[in-house]
Amino acid sequence: MLTPAEASLVEDATVNHAWSLVERFATLRRQDPEEAAAAGEEIGRRLAALGLPVTLHRPRLYLAVPKAAQVELEGMRFAARPAQLAVTAPQGLTAPLVFVENPVNPPPGWTPGTAALFGEGYDPAPGVPDVKGRIVLFRGMILAEKILAFAALGAAAVIAVNPGPDMHWGSGSAIWGTPDLDDLPWRTPIPGAAVSGPDGEKLIAAARRGASATLTTVVEEGWFEQVLPEVRIPGTEEPDRFVLLHGHYDSWDVGVGDNATGDACMLEVARLLHTHRGKLRRGVRICWWPGHSTGKFAGSTWYADAFARDLARGCVTHLNCDSPGCRDATDYPGIPWMAENRAFVTEAVRDVTGKTAGGKRPSQSSDYSFNNLGISGCFSASSRIPKAEVERRGWYFVMGNGGNTAWHTDRDQLDVADPGVLLTDCKLYALAVFRLATQPAIPLDPGALVTELQAHLERYAKAAGARFDFTPARNAFAKLAEKLAAFEAASPAPEAATATRLAVLRHLVPLDYTCGTRYRRDIGLPAAPLTHLAVATELDRYPPQALGFALATLTRGQNHVVAALEAAEEAIPR
Repeated sequence: MLTPAEASLVEDATVNHAWSLVERFATLRRQDPEEAAAAGEEIGRRLAALGLPVTLHRPRLYLAVPKAAQVELEGMRFAARPAQLAVTAPQGLTAPLVFVENPVNPPPGWTPGTAALFGEGYDPAPGVPDVKGRIVLFRGMILAEKILAFAALGAAAVIAVNPGPDMHWGSGSAIWGTPDLDDLPWRTPIPGAAVSGPDGEKLIAAARRGASATLTTVVEEGWFEQVLPEVRIPGTEEPDRFVLLHGHYDSWDVGVGDNATGDACMLEVARLLHTHRGKLRRGVRICWWPGHSTGKFAGSTWYADAFARDLARGCVTHLNCDSPGCRDATDYPGIPWMAENRAFVTEAVRDVTGKTAGGKRPSQSSDYSFNNLGISGCFSASSRIPKAEVERRGWYFVMGNGGNTAWHTDRDQLDVADPGVLLTDCKLYALAVFRLATQPAIPLDPGALVTELQAHLERYAKAAGARFDFTPARNAFAKLAEKLAAFEAASPAPEAATATRLAVLRHLVPLDYTCGTRYRRDIGLPAAPLTHLAVATELDRYPPQALGFALATLTRGQNHVVAALEAAEEAIPR
């Protein structure tokens, strides 16, 4: 239920300023660095015109901009989208085609260089045909993990056959943001591209008859100065703490649903919160990121690096705003949320829309560049087209655009967006940020995260069986859960509740999402829950002579987990 202050905030929301920005961005490509920089300046001008305190940061980011790609086969030429931040083939790479019906990744730790340690005759990808020296075709979207897996199996290049008539842009990089020296060896070593479904089926047919093809990919790489607009609205009682709302403004082509609508939503939220700034207990920061698409979240990573200590000390939560306000998107079935903010997000959706929200674990995407810092995060997707309507239209799943398959294509134009849906999403984001900035104690529940992590631990223990003993982690979780429950049951004062919840989450969030250190991002590949122990589910894939390597990983991972749990327990007052 809305408080009077919340009701006033929501009632003041308007779509006029937001929709004006959507209409402008529908005419402005934001793909190449100079186009994106111009769009950043445009956001800055609009914020200043509304009287908002805006700073334009100008970071130098390493970006890779897709320019051209094609596949030549038996006198035919098929258009393609190149995967950026992968090794390119500007002169053309010719090799036999091979189709992989059911891709299987090698187990963690397996590479051609470690193959001998697994034993002669070991098959790292059962059911996958020989891909050595070949151009691999598979059905799906172009993803870094697919390119890297096929590269490890010896492939010369990879072509993703997209599900429908469109070619979808996608990333070929596993490196999160601008690389540092430790990241550079992760550069994707072979070319990748995406083709449309109809063209891809012709290539698959050619692969089955043993044909060869030539793949050409052209990508412009380099360092580019970009523009990163930031609005800071100070809090009145806890000036050192703040909520971070963020989303990207660079896009593929004009990218209306991904992410002009998100940029517009944040513009309106900034206006609303500045108008109601006298009610803010904690501060609010709102950032528009460059380098999301062509730099694998380079803008948000730069910000996480530049303000690392500030974020680690003071950021209570971050919220990502990506693809709100799309036409016919009236349901909220798949909002990314972490266990500790699930109840908070559910209540916000109910109070603004009357809908029951569904959620999912955040993936390694959407500028979640703050997991290593231990900052709880929620949102990215918000409203989506109802599932029954998506099925009626015969569409396949896409991550953004509210479910519209124009996502990551040049069809993502103005007709994808809807001002009425956008207004509702503006209200939702505004209420969520306002609550995080105004409630006496932050509405996060570390106990819910502990419970979820304990469930993951038991799943891993069941998979490992007698091969590994998880007793130390079990005991550490039990002690933490007991002490945390006793603290919350004592009804602590709001300041004590906020400080303790944040301190505990700073230790637990990285356990659930990362393997890296506090001030470095992980590689941008899918990460299983309770990441340091996730290899337990893979033990059956290791032959006897290699099992010891996986068990060593689990031993070290458990040491890390237990140390983090003990630190979290020590952060709770007695």
